[in-house]
Amino acid sequence: MSAQRSTAARPLARPARPAPAPRPSLTALPGGASERALRSRLELVRAPLQARSKIPFLVLCMSILGAALLCALLVNTTMARNSYEMSELRREVSRVAQDTQSLQAQVAEQKASLPETARSLGMVEAEDPAMVRLSDGAVLGLPQEEAGQ
Repeated sequence: MSAQRSTAARPLARPARPAPAPRPSLTALPGGASERALRSRLELVRAPLQARSKIPFLVLCMSILGAALLCALLVNTTMARNSYEMSELRREVSRVAQDTQSLQAQVAEQKASLPETARSLGMVEAEDPAMVRLSDGAVLGLPQEEAGQ
């Protein structure tokens, strides 16, 4: 058993890698960039400009915030005013509805007493009433005289 452990713990031998092939040396081609051209491309970098002040940005943010708050206040005030107007109009509608109901009750009461009032004035109900057509003034139906007159 101990013999098995000693062989299992050893790493297996790896085959040796072949040596890399030597690279060819680099040479400048005729007509390529010269040292002088390379130097002209390498220039000093300008120093960065001074950082801008953050005050204009803060003023912009504060003005946007102020405008948003002003708009919210304006909308809230308008909604409150419209709410008061709506409640006043609802009260007026309920008053008009009560007036309409009372007038309808009076009309219904007078409709019920109309035949009695007409009889007390000596009127009788016509059996064949005559009608006048307003478009041309023609009389439709013939009025009949009562026997009592």
